[in-house]
Amino acid sequence: MDVRADVRNDEADLAKIKNRIVGSGEEQLDQIMFNPRNWRIHPLSQQDALKGVLEEVGWVQQVIVNKRTGNLIDGHLRCQLAAREGQATIPVVYVDVSEDEEALVLATLDPIGAMAATDKQKLDELFQDINSDNENVQKMIAEIAEKEGVLGDLPTLDDLESKFGEPNERDFWPIVRVQVSPDTFAKFTALMASTPGADEAEKFDAIISGTNQ
Repeated sequence: MDVRADVRNDEADLAKIKNRIVGSGEEQLDQIMFNPRNWRIHPLSQQDALKGVLEEVGWVQQVIVNKRTGNLIDGHLRCQLAAREGQATIPVVYVDVSEDEEALVLATLDPIGAMAATDKQKLDELFQDINSDNENVQKMIAEIAEKEGVLGDLPTLDDLESKFGEPNERDFWPIVRVQVSPDTFAKFTALMASTPGADEAEKFDAIISGTNQ
């Protein structure tokens, strides 16, 4: 068996892969259309984790928008969090794909990444190099380490409580969750972004109070 021939064939196949990226830049958040076929639901724990990383580091990856349809393909949660924080623009990479290709990417992009296995030694070494004071980041790392069986010297949840203190009263407030259509969600995020308030709770309270007047 000629291994070199196989390598050459693989390289030739890779050379045939089309580049569907057609541009990048900053886009007004209210101009981005959430994909009506998005099947991902983002639990509160994921929202907190991503919010913590964005606060700690900032934007390091653009969201993906299909130039042909205008639909968002990847980055729904990032857009959602940006809207909550009142951010006007967001970094975007544009691709040009058909509706069928858009569906394929939407269905497989995250699951393909999730198929990767874990090198526990390298993960442990990586975690040892992370030094973050962000509570959400610390909690996420502790949960990943416990799930992957890579505990090392990472802080436990009790350690985090000792470091950051006990939860405050607002940590026990009820959480409102409701499933709505993509159009309603887009209107709500835009309304939240334009409503004055120190945080989401104040903005939501202002919106609810306004509807009762």
